[in-house]
Amino acid sequence: MQASLKFVAGLVGAGAILALASGVVLHREAQQRDRVAAEQMTGGNVERGQLALTRYGCTACHDISGVPAARGSVGPALTGIAEHSLLAGKLPNTPDNLVRWIREPQAISPGTGMPDTGVTERDARDIAAYLYTLRRGSPDK
Repeated sequence: MQASLKFVAGLVGAGAILALASGVVLHREAQQRDRVAAEQMTGGNVERGQLALTRYGCTACHDISGVPAARGSVGPALTGIAEHSLLAGKLPNTPDNLVRWIREPQAISPGTGMPDTGVTERDARDIAAYLYTLRRGSPDK
């Protein structure tokens, strides 16, 4: 009887490990799909966008998942921006509008707290690509 309980416990443990491993694989596959879709939509590069967020000082004002030291609280948290219907409370959330908002927020909403920081077109596309991979409820990358 004791041996059969150990065998069953071993099977349950092995099943739990397999389930966990499967979950990790599925999560990684979903991240890769999000990345490819974001890069296709924006014409940007996710890795370069993640780095550009720090280079342009976005981290000083925004909490940004996956970006070290991006815990600002002046502007909104950017995790989940891909799921918003509007940008800046007025623009439909499209890749071109996000790129435009990143590059020239003062032209879109004069007096907004978000400053024009001189982001280039390419860098804005990269930043948009990264932001479109951030989903609510997903762990930091």
